Amino acid sequence: MTVDSLSSVCNLGALDSLSEASISEIIESWNSFCLITETIVKGDNAKLKTSYLKFQDDVCSLCKYGLRSLVEEHFLLSLQDMLEKHSAPKFWKNFDAYNNVPDPEVDDKNMQEDEVELLLCKALEEISSEKQYQEKCLLTLVNALQLCGASDTSTEGHAVDTEKIFLSKYQLIVSSVLMTTMPRHFTEILHWYFKGRLEELSTIMAGDYEDYNESQDDNQPRNMDIDGTYDQKKIMENKLVRNIGMVVHNLRNLGFTSMTEDAYASAIFLLLKAKVFDLAGDDYRTSVLESIKEWIQAVPLQFLRALLDYLGDSMSYLSPKSTKSPLASTPSSCYQKSGKPSEGIVRWQLRLEYFAYETLQDLRIAKLFEIIVDYPDSAPAIEDLKQCLEYTGQHTKLVDSFISALRYRLLTAGASTNDILHQYVSTIKALRTIDPAGVFLEAVGEPIREYLRGRKDTIKCIVTMLTDGTGGNNSGPGNGDSLLEELNRDEENQESNSLDDDINTDDKQTWIDIQRWEPDPVEADPLKGSRYRRKVDVLGMIVGIIGSKDQLINEYRVMLAEKLLNKTDYDIDTEIRTLELLKIHFGESSMQKCEIMLNDLIDSKRTNTNVKATINQLSQTGGDLREHEASFDILDASVISSNFWPPIQDEDVKLPEAVDRLLSDYAKRFHEIKTPRKLLWKKNLGTVKLELEFEDKTLQFTVTPVHASIIMQFQDQKSWTSKNLAAAIGVPVDTLQKRINFWINKGIVVESSGADSNDHLYTLVDDMADGGKSVTNNEALGADDEAETSVASVEDQLRKEMTVYEKFIIGMLRNVGNMGLERIHNSLKIFCATPPIYDKSIQQLQSFLSGLVAEEKLELRDGTYHIKK
Repeated sequence: MTVDSLSSVCNLGALDSLSEASISEIIESWNSFCLITETIVKGDNAKLKTSYLKFQDDVCSLCKYGLRSLVEEHFLLSLQDMLEKHSAPKFWKNFDAYNNVPDPEVDDKNMQEDEVELLLCKALEEISSEKQYQEKCLLTLVNALQLCGASDTSTEGHAVDTEKIFLSKYQLIVSSVLMTTMPRHFTEILHWYFKGRLEELSTIMAGDYEDYNESQDDNQPRNMDIDGTYDQKKIMENKLVRNIGMVVHNLRNLGFTSMTEDAYASAIFLLLKAKVFDLAGDDYRTSVLESIKEWIQAVPLQFLRALLDYLGDSMSYLSPKSTKSPLASTPSSCYQKSGKPSEGIVRWQLRLEYFAYETLQDLRIAKLFEIIVDYPDSAPAIEDLKQCLEYTGQHTKLVDSFISALRYRLLTAGASTNDILHQYVSTIKALRTIDPAGVFLEAVGEPIREYLRGRKDTIKCIVTMLTDGTGGNNSGPGNGDSLLEELNRDEENQESNSLDDDINTDDKQTWIDIQRWEPDPVEADPLKGSRYRRKVDVLGMIVGIIGSKDQLINEYRVMLAEKLLNKTDYDIDTEIRTLELLKIHFGESSMQKCEIMLNDLIDSKRTNTNVKATINQLSQTGGDLREHEASFDILDASVISSNFWPPIQDEDVKLPEAVDRLLSDYAKRFHEIKTPRKLLWKKNLGTVKLELEFEDKTLQFTVTPVHASIIMQFQDQKSWTSKNLAAAIGVPVDTLQKRINFWINKGIVVESSGADSNDHLYTLVDDMADGGKSVTNNEALGADDEAETSVASVEDQLRKEMTVYEKFIIGMLRNVGNMGLERIHNSLKIFCATPPIYDKSIQQLQSFLSGLVAEEKLELRDGTYHIKK
């Protein structure tokens, strides 16, 4: 045992020079000292009072012969022995019944809250009382030593220090004994106790906090209720805080300071976590961060403030400038006391707020896929997540978690390309809020882009999404604006917001920007510019999926042509608006052919009006005009410049004689007006509005000319064989069988077996109520004919254009043996530098080679192409 510098050194060698009388005095004093020490340590308070003078004489006698350190050591060892043999075992025995206590976070239903509370409080009071008595005994020794050393100048003025040293040594002994004998389950009991008490206190405080908020909303002072409910709540709250404070105080005195703080800190964090989950949950349309902040101020910090005040820890203060936290810098008005926050409160505030931000962040990251699906309705949740990430800086966790969710839930064969694209657009919009620089969006978007490049319908879906009226939102009818218009508005807003900054930029502002510069995160692409100069280009990221804007423009041309050819009027305002927006992003030269296509429709409207006006004038003046069964008013022609339109599907079809004559006269009048231009009718294109009259009802349909020609053949003849009907309208039998299915499915025509097994019989239904299916009015062309397009698809056009390079590819593979995709691509660019010039992308080449593999002309092995043997 180390002897303090204030104690005299024990010089046993001095005993050799002592007389027998001195030795006898020492032995007698030592025996008496040990006996009295044993008596008073065991708790005989009466003996302590009666033996105090004798005890003091024995101590002085021993100190006179230089045995002070021996006296001190024996007395402390006696106290330690009492703790080890009696006090500590008695204290821990109280908790033996809870040796198998469950984890309070997993299952706390089997524990009796009141029983644990009473048991812990009683045990702490008992051992604290015993500790106080032993401290009283120790002070008796200190007083005796001080009286013996009153004439010693070396100890003069150090009475208080001597007392502190002895109490410090004794506290160390108590802590050591209790910690070395502590059972494992005591920690769980502390966790359970504080969890139960804080939940009870939270219920009281939360109710008081809600009452306060209601009174604030009503602009009323918070006075005592008629029944005294408010005062009763405060009494309960103060009593509970005192009880918890007493337990904490006793535990600290026993040396369990760190364990105690961990226990009630864990309980507070569990309550805070439960509150965050309760407020946030699955509701993404409301911001919850401010509510969490207010609750932290009103409940846990209020409890901690009261607890620390009770324990006497709220004496030191911090200046507001030292507070780095958003919460600490803007304290709530709820339950605020006058004065600055104590250092302990500020430390706790920082811990609680960081835990709240991190918990809410993890909750939102785990549900980020659902949040983005609901965007922009879930914008408040995105804003909360942005603030959390700014505080915690854990952006990498978001990237890793969201990429994993995308691969598991979105980038699968079961998800349609349209759904993936809409989710990609929503992801761009949402993450643009969190990361305006687009650094983390690059990492999140790459798996989506890579997956979409492998889908054949990606380009078509992109064009549809850009030009339809759903605003990039896959759910609901949309607001009538295309995604392209929405992106254009966003870009205009960004430019208008930054316009003033660009104009007012001067040398001083430039220097300020330099001082504020920070490097990009480690996740940033080094090939991209600084995040302060980078702007998230949504359309550019969408086009980046394809790799070339030319492919997107070609697909748009095909879709625009299909849409224009199927129009029943000349209303193209939407198409013109879309084209103007595309010209902004892709340039006028790229969209020149599309502009000519729209101009053809505008000219067609004017030409159609002039032709009809000429015909009406001839009929009024009695000119050379044949009588027609059909009026020219029912005919609207679209005149196109075929050189600027995509390749159009051509199909021979015989129209009814009356309609054919009407077309011929229309072409004649057109030639007279537009000399020397002539009309060449594409009779298989366009739309026909039909009205079929039956005995019991009238049905209206909008169909193609082929469908109209089929059904009009039944006007004069009720039944037709497939061969005769095919010959009558001028189409192959297999084409007829495919097209007539529309009328069969509508219940207008009935199919039956003919005399020849290969020749079917088609019969018109007389009574729709008997033989036909349920059909509604204004029926349009069915889904079975949606695949029949008026314009050759981009894939068909590409296959036709690439056919000229097929011989080059076959020849190279025969000479070399096998080649990879990139090598074939580079070789074609070298060898096809003269017409026909090779100007295709590597994705287009890959698509063409896949077609040759499907035709079994080539085979793909280990990433290289070979001649099929």
